[in-house]
Amino acid sequence: MDTFIQQVINGLMLGSIYALVALGYTMVYGILRIINFAHGDLLMVGALSALSTMVFLQRHFPGLSVYGVLALALLLSMAVCAVVAMAIERLAYRRLRHAPRLAPLISGIGVSLLLQTVAMMVWSRNPLMFPQLLPMDPIKLTRGDAGHAPAVITGTGIATVAAALVVMAGLLLLIEYTRFGRAMRATAENPQVASLMGINPNRIITLTFAIGGMFAALAGVMMASNYGNANFSMGFLPGIKAFTAAVLGGIGNIRGAMLGGVLLGLIESLGAGYLGALTGGNFGSNYQDIFAFLVLIAVLVFRPSGLLGERVANRA
Repeated sequence: MDTFIQQVINGLMLGSIYALVALGYTMVYGILRIINFAHGDLLMVGALSALSTMVFLQRHFPGLSVYGVLALALLLSMAVCAVVAMAIERLAYRRLRHAPRLAPLISGIGVSLLLQTVAMMVWSRNPLMFPQLLPMDPIKLTRGDAGHAPAVITGTGIATVAAALVVMAGLLLLIEYTRFGRAMRATAENPQVASLMGINPNRIITLTFAIGGMFAALAGVMMASNYGNANFSMGFLPGIKAFTAAVLGGIGNIRGAMLGGVLLGLIESLGAGYLGALTGGNFGSNYQDIFAFLVLIAVLVFRPSGLLGERVANRA
């Protein structure tokens, strides 16, 4: 039971990160019907921007509290990722909105490689240590029994799940009860008709990219804080997994992205925790990445629309 509880905790933390990144995929697809494969690398940009900000603040403002350093670093990284996301929309996708679907897909892959190359040139290709500003001391949730360690969680893990819940709840409120949310749903339904109603579709689409970029930055800081390092390629695999989460929940559906992210995190963590026992020790937790791709294959084969497969315009 201790192992199960521990893997559920790990899955919730991982799923929170996947869900935040998946929201960027699903919002862009819901409004443009485009898969932005450069989105995962915004996670990397956010983490490395936050790292540079933390190093600068700790060096030049030693009296600033750790929470102040983290808050400023997070805000700056979100601003950087929002600007980068808007630039991606303007330069890589705007002229391809009515092009064959393969064109924006190739453009997104090219932007992804460009972001990784620029990050490698700016921050080097070596993994960088990420400052551990939040408490990392384990908090016991169970007593443990013979042969099993107790289930634990850290302050960073609690902050990860809590921040993700607050942000996702805020997004739902934004889409459901604000003028921007109504404009976003109208643009997703029909950009031409929305423009006749006084809505600027280009502005709404650009802001949608910016919001997705800010979520990716938050996810990047969360991931780097939990794992203690950041590097130029850290966003590729989580980006693919977040895309899987979006497909699992129903790409284009906000609630589906949240559900898919959490489910994928739980599936991956529980699979990693029990894979060794189920295979007699032939496979271990280092094979955990396989579960994301098995889920993607299963969803595409048996339920291509996903669990809640509706567009943003129909159900936010």
